[in-house]
Amino acid sequence: MNRRTVNLAVLGSIAGALGAATLAAAPAAAAEQEKCFGVALKGQNDCAAGNHACKGHSAVDYDPASFKLVPKGTCTTMKTPKGMGTLEPGKM
Repeated sequence: MNRRTVNLAVLGSIAGALGAATLAAAPAAAAEQEKCFGVALKGQNDCAAGNHACKGHSAVDYDPASFKLVPKGTCTTMKTPKGMGTLEPGKM
């Protein structure tokens, strides 16, 4: 085996390990977040809701039908010019 082949093998192993660690952490991070409706700014929503079908497509600030993922337990304490965040759509 030449030096280049060994280097590529080592780099491939490192990349694979990092990828596996990232995938393992993703479900844990998602479990520590919750959907908070009415707190997303225009174009910063996290998923389809209301009059749009894609992440980042909210047309107005603090749309009560659009949500933003926030750390679990913080949503209902978030104050906006239109009221507090809520765990259910359209409840502001």
